[in-house]
Amino acid sequence: MKRSVFVGFVLLALVPLIHAACIRQLPSFGATHCQDGLDKTWHPIGAEWLNSECARCTCGVDGMECCYIWPTRVSGGCTIKYDYDACTYEFIYPDKNLPCAVSLK
Repeated sequence: MKRSVFVGFVLLALVPLIHAACIRQLPSFGATHCQDGLDKTWHPIGAEWLNSECARCTCGVDGMECCYIWPTRVSGGCTIKYDYDACTYEFIYPDKNLPCAVSLK
């Protein structure tokens, strides 16, 4: 029980960090749409979408921003299993007694 509570607190502490990895693209003069560089799709100003890597993107008059909603690296021999269809992930622990260290960069 204590281990589950500890892991729960660690994961909750990571939630603000998960939204930190963002990519910004400045607009062209007079642009009315943004192009998602990954999917090559066009979106009108004011649109929000998830791209094929599950990044949450927005298109505005000040440009486009895409923020990844999950961590990209872990340490301690842990791995991340991504489900791009459902936009979810899970940590694969080699040692169930040790938590994984997570990084967004």
